[in-house]
Amino acid sequence: MEYSVTVTSSIEYPKNMSFVIFLAKCPLRCPYCSNSEILEEGTEISLEEIYEKIDDSAMFMDAVVVSGGEPLVQYEDVIEIFKYVREIGLKTKLDTSGVYPDRLQKILDLGLVDYVAMDIKAPFDKYEEVIKADIGQNVKESMEIVNRYDDVTLECRTTYCPKLLTEEDLFTIVDEVECDLYTIQQFRNR
Repeated sequence: MEYSVTVTSSIEYPKNMSFVIFLAKCPLRCPYCSNSEILEEGTEISLEEIYEKIDDSAMFMDAVVVSGGEPLVQYEDVIEIFKYVREIGLKTKLDTSGVYPDRLQKILDLGLVDYVAMDIKAPFDKYEEVIKADIGQNVKESMEIVNRYDDVTLECRTTYCPKLLTEEDLFTIVDEVECDLYTIQQFRNR
């Protein structure tokens, strides 16, 4: 498995102190990506080493968050991480772009996820225009899949980049998403 870094956070999972694992690789090339340095590759690490890192922090943590890149590129490893996290009694959160609805479905079917945060990058019909990838329907399907699970919280979030999205786009997104929490994130020019 390839990862970038692990950190502890009090903001990644609302009301929970979290151990966050950033997995490397992503099929998208969003122009405003905050983790662009890990899109192609990361540092090789074994599951056992990840488990050790989790164990070292577990007594201070409520949850483990798997983020990226796009963690579902390495979804078999995500499954193993979340199985381990369940065994030690912590909550789980997955950050995803929604690009892989089938993989998301498999993980949810296993009952391994408590919270999903999904990036909604544009109105579903404008994805290709905004991020140069025609995945709007995949994201919509992923959102619909998560919403079938009453015990999974869904947060949708949009990074507002004024050069790519209009105010009208934001209103369209608000109308399109069905989630427990919707957040607009401020764009940070790097």
